[in-house]
Amino acid sequence: MKRRNFIKNSALGIAVASTGLSSAFANTQKPMKETIAHYVLFWLRPDLSAQEVASFTGFFEELNKIPSKLSLSYGPAAKTNPRDVVDNTFSYNLLVEFKDLTDLGIYEVHPIHLNAIEKYKHLWTKVVVHDSVLQKA
Repeated sequence: MKRRNFIKNSALGIAVASTGLSSAFANTQKPMKETIAHYVLFWLRPDLSAQEVASFTGFFEELNKIPSKLSLSYGPAAKTNPRDVVDNTFSYNLLVEFKDLTDLGIYEVHPIHLNAIEKYKHLWTKVVVHDSVLQKA
């Protein structure tokens, strides 16, 4: 009798384990999740001192305090190999990711964002914004 219960329980255990395994594989086929990418290019004034250019990173650090974002990254243009499709004439870029358009909207009118623009806008000559819907696997 003990052997019969062992076999029965083992079969049940294998069935449960295989179900868990198959559901784990099923989870790898999740639908893509969308987020919003807010990508901004800045061209700083050519007459700025090295110290003024370095101080511009304070703009990004202030924006990083806005809570509606998922992530924030920034940096200068990379000195990549010149090609017809590459435009690295900008001084800095900013990439902010949001859960949805509502959170981007909150960011756009947030007092920290508006105050940072007022504080640093004298340093740039041009700004270009690209907002995109990103698909994540």
